[in-house]
Amino acid sequence: MNNVLIIGQYVPGQSLVHRLDPRTKITVIFFFVFIVFLANSVSSYSVLIAFALASMLTTRIPLRFILKGLLPVWFLIVFTFILHLIVTNEGTVLVDLLGFKIYSGGVMQGFAISIRFFLLILVTSLLTLTTTPIEITDAIEAMLNPLKKVRFPVHELALMMSISLRFIPTLLQETDKISKAQASRGVDFRTGPVKERIKAVVPLLVPLFVSAFKRAEELAMAMEARGYQGGEGRTKLRELKLAKRDFLIFMLFILVIAALLMTRYY
Repeated sequence: MNNVLIIGQYVPGQSLVHRLDPRTKITVIFFFVFIVFLANSVSSYSVLIAFALASMLTTRIPLRFILKGLLPVWFLIVFTFILHLIVTNEGTVLVDLLGFKIYSGGVMQGFAISIRFFLLILVTSLLTLTTTPIEITDAIEAMLNPLKKVRFPVHELALMMSISLRFIPTLLQETDKISKAQASRGVDFRTGPVKERIKAVVPLLVPLFVSAFKRAEELAMAMEARGYQGGEGRTKLRELKLAKRDFLIFMLFILVIAALLMTRYY
């Protein structure tokens, strides 16, 4: 739990969100991605923020850990906000400093896009924080099961997506170790001209790619040693079953959508 980025990490727990069927969580997050872009007023954004915060608190994962894991995302959020201040020339002029003008439309649009981006990252991160890679694989495979009729490799696709999510924190840990090792040898990543910084990144990327390929090979050999031959004929230790709590969450999410649509113009 000391890693910088929380995307791809799983935190064990017994909260309501942890015990939900993974298909429920994936479905809710899938539609949440769409309804985020329907918000266009303070009230509608308040509904989305309340839903995201309630979901985060329900996981019982320490708030400090989640916010610390989202620190790398704040750079992109701030950059997005500043970018809209620069390129948007709508509304009244709020600040006029040495020819640089900030318009009210830029501030409003910057806040709107930044909030959307933050909510998307927060809610999607809750999926990996409360769901094991195996559960995500089983859920994606079950939801894409009709595609098997046209011989689509559903199991292999779900497995690749699950492994990709799991490898994110692993590669970040490896990057941190390599960068510290290179810094101890006198490599400077933070100061100097841009050209020199780019050259300094090369000693970081080469061992990182070597390590990634090595881990991929070890994983492939481990799967082969355990007799993995694809999804054909495989059975599951735990069968996915929807419980009453899953239907209650679906009903609650429908109410959130209805509240969002009702508050769009207020």
